[in-house]
Amino acid sequence: MPRQDFSRRLKSTPTRPGVYLMRDASQCVLYVGKAAILRHRVRSYFASSTNLAPKIRRMVKRVADFEYIVTESEQEAVILECNLIKEHKPPYNARLKDDKSYPFIKIDLSEDFPQVYITRRVSKDGARYFGPFASAISVRRTLGLLKKLFPYRSCTKTITGTDERPCLDFHIHRCIGPCIGAVDKAQYREVVDQVTLFMEGKTDRVVKSIARRMHEAADQLEFERAAALRDQLTAIEKVHEGQKVLHLTSENLDVVAASISAGEAWVEVFFVRQGKLVGRDHFIMEGTEDDEPQKVLSAFVKQFYDTTPYVPPRILVQHSMEDSEAIEKWLSQKRDGTVKVHVPQRGEKRRLVQMVAENAAQGLEQLRVKQMSDEALMDTAMTEVQEALSLPRLPRRIECYDISNIQGTNSVGSMAVFENGAPKSSHYRRFKIKTIEGIDDYSMMREVLSRRFRRLAKSKDGSTADSSGATSGRSKDESWGIVPDLVLIDGGKGHLGAALQVFLELGIDSVPLASLAKEEEELFVPQVPEPIVLPRSSQGLFLMQRLRDEAHRFAITFHRERRSKNSIRSALDLVPGIGPKRRKLLITRFGSVKGIQAAELEDIAAVPGMTMKQARTVKEYL
Repeated sequence: MPRQDFSRRLKSTPTRPGVYLMRDASQCVLYVGKAAILRHRVRSYFASSTNLAPKIRRMVKRVADFEYIVTESEQEAVILECNLIKEHKPPYNARLKDDKSYPFIKIDLSEDFPQVYITRRVSKDGARYFGPFASAISVRRTLGLLKKLFPYRSCTKTITGTDERPCLDFHIHRCIGPCIGAVDKAQYREVVDQVTLFMEGKTDRVVKSIARRMHEAADQLEFERAAALRDQLTAIEKVHEGQKVLHLTSENLDVVAASISAGEAWVEVFFVRQGKLVGRDHFIMEGTEDDEPQKVLSAFVKQFYDTTPYVPPRILVQHSMEDSEAIEKWLSQKRDGTVKVHVPQRGEKRRLVQMVAENAAQGLEQLRVKQMSDEALMDTAMTEVQEALSLPRLPRRIECYDISNIQGTNSVGSMAVFENGAPKSSHYRRFKIKTIEGIDDYSMMREVLSRRFRRLAKSKDGSTADSSGATSGRSKDESWGIVPDLVLIDGGKGHLGAALQVFLELGIDSVPLASLAKEEEELFVPQVPEPIVLPRSSQGLFLMQRLRDEAHRFAITFHRERRSKNSIRSALDLVPGIGPKRRKLLITRFGSVKGIQAAELEDIAAVPGMTMKQARTVKEYL
């Protein structure tokens, strides 16, 4: 839409709170923002540009259209803004780098013998959730510590208390053995309650409870149990000593600070519970170029606390935020209690914020050093590959293809993608082999490549898309139109010949092609009879091997999924009266066909939708 038309539209924009979206000529969302008064905020973008940040000036030049959504309050606008940023990932918004859902630790207290496990879904189901954690590594590290301190069960079996023998965890005092009836529900629940208290930072209560039980066991002359409780108490006290005690009485609060550089920000979060520093984590924000620190912190606070189920009553931040009042109202509603967000000016809390800010600066510096090192290695690797294979350009985008099957069954193909030497997992593709029966890897490879490069030919921008794929708003489907700088085949000369045949049939002559044979790690290219052998220490060879292994892993994973599903279907599909819904319920309840075979008739009949007659039929057929 022409720039001059905006003046009339701006006059009709309402003076109410809401969210606005800026779009480019292709209707991709460039920016999402919220406003207490929509007309004033949107108009400010199209007035004098001298007061706008450089990044926003660049964004405004690309704006071809805008739209807005009116809300009842600024508080509602905060929530809607978070959701729209997650949905559209606008390039000019500061946003959490990973678009995945973050992991949490979940304890479902409605179970008879609750488990402690990782989940990425938070729902209002009465369970306790702790997190979010920055990565699966962070949460597994925490689970590892919990498992050393508290003997809860790590298995997923149905607990009946009648198992003949326990697992190894029982013998090494990592589980108290509910499966064999060594403890009842109440005794097991006490262990889970201790885990919950520990995660809440209430370590003193956990220590007192275990000490009381230890003395009771000693008084009853149960010295072995008392010794086990003593060892557990010692381990917890050792962890407790490592938790930094702050002069904050018994407050619960989070401390947030950020360090920003070159379009990326490192946000550090310290978690203080009951006056003790019980944990910390960091998150990467992208799209922060030219943004002021307070704007980055505002974006982080909204996106972070939108996902976490626990909001402390106080959040300390490094800089004041212009929308802190709206954020406080939103967080207070989420917490169902008062939440204060403020910048401490002096005292212990000020020193704590400064410590978190220093950690953020150190973290960003280490990230920059690592990125520079990785980029240098990747540039070296790509240059070595370019020179060895005589490529016309640096192979910034490489696609690798592999086939996986067992005796020609459940055959699948995979496409792994590396851009600038790093995996581009959002562009990975999986293929079910549709036209080939039996063992014929060459024909399967031809099918996979034909399907992929026909999609490239049909793509509207197939001949012009650059290998970076950096076009803003590019969807997953549009990734088919990106021309690779190199296609790598997992295999030897035969697989290379199959790929070359596809390229000749489709008239593709501008995409370099190569294959990597596993035994001697030799590279083959068309029209060159002799293999190309890179030095064993070559960064280029390491890059090719990583890509080949990634394509192989991706294919194997898909193949196993198909094989597992087909094995389940082949057994249960033989049972009359068991359709997809009942089959899913049975597998969910018993875990596998073997689990159904071992189950009692009454247990099978108790599954929703099942009857005793159907249960007998299932047992007969299985």
